[in-house]
Amino acid sequence: MTVAVARGGFAGLDACVHCGFCLQACPTFLATGDEADSPRGRIELMRSLERGDLSPTDAALTFHLDRCLGCRACEPVCPSGVRYGHALETARERLALAGGVPWLARAALWALTSPGVAPIVFWFARLFRATGLPRLLAGWGRVRFAMGMLAATKGGEKRGKAPRVNPTPFSRLSPPLRALLFRGCVMQGLFRHVHGATIRTLQVNGYEVHEVAGQVCCGALHAHAGLGDGARELARANVAAFGDGDEPIVVNSAGCGAFMKEYGHLVEDGEKVSARVRDVTELLAANGGPVPGGPVDLQVAYDPPCHLLHAQRISQPPERLFAAIPLLHLATVSGANDCCGSAGLFTLVEPEMSRVVLQPKLEALSAVAPQVVATGNPGCAMQIGAGLAARGIRAQVRHPVELLDASYRAAGRYE
Repeated sequence: MTVAVARGGFAGLDACVHCGFCLQACPTFLATGDEADSPRGRIELMRSLERGDLSPTDAALTFHLDRCLGCRACEPVCPSGVRYGHALETARERLALAGGVPWLARAALWALTSPGVAPIVFWFARLFRATGLPRLLAGWGRVRFAMGMLAATKGGEKRGKAPRVNPTPFSRLSPPLRALLFRGCVMQGLFRHVHGATIRTLQVNGYEVHEVAGQVCCGALHAHAGLGDGARELARANVAAFGDGDEPIVVNSAGCGAFMKEYGHLVEDGEKVSARVRDVTELLAANGGPVPGGPVDLQVAYDPPCHLLHAQRISQPPERLFAAIPLLHLATVSGANDCCGSAGLFTLVEPEMSRVVLQPKLEALSAVAPQVVATGNPGCAMQIGAGLAARGIRAQVRHPVELLDASYRAAGRYE
């Protein structure tokens, strides 16, 4: 089964009427002013690829498609409903089959997602992070920015045994509902504290959170890099692992959630999993939740991940989460809905464009001077955190559930 069949391929491009609504939503077009760096321009390039007018090894074609962040900000503003993200992955798979995948992308995928390698890589990363050196070395340039990204993965939890939910029944739900936790690769390797906060906050809100054996990386990074076969192999493994039940699959990484919600377009029986995937904020906001917590007196800037806001079209649940935290002040930040430039491996393979896209966001955050920037995607947390450190902006980056977790701790809902 090819991506063109499984993901809708180029067929969805026929709906494009060249209206141009996508132009002002596209971060790379705003950065360069080049039509070929816009969704409309790239659609024409992909149509030329499909017709055979352009070869998949054409340098200009590869250049402009590689510079796309895949943020999908063009999709919500498109009056014709063009499924640009599906077509982009189809095109990138064709380019990868013809010309290969850059060595840096392959090396990153090998290090971050290989079952026998990733645990070792993440163990050394956590060990190095614990020294505090990544924070001290953070700055601009490839190596120093990477140090800032690693430093940004450090959670706010104090060392020691993680708290347990107080047995007093705070939840409005009885008996508890079941949810299955998707751990992922980067989230499991560097953001385990977010998994802990996810489990505890869901328990307060009436869920029993269960582990699932056999689950693997979601496959999003592979698909974005053009490695369609690898993405489909991982998707099949997750479909088999999560089975045919009806329990929601809770995901706290926006990129993973967006991709898993599209398994139905990718592999056979994928819709069985896609229909059950829920972002953690969706579950917390369900059934009248989240349960209110205790006061957390912080100035917070919320930066919605592209794959939560644009791909999954989720905006209200995170706002309801923040509303459940007394004294938390949610600052209004200009351009908060714009891409940060992370885009999976994009920050590694296209660092110049990635930093250009990041700069307006850093300027807007600097004007607000928040104590915490909240975002629900690991790549965004690392990208924004590294940028803040490089600019000397003293703000921490946290997942929204970490703030709710702190609020529940303040309310005495944990032992």
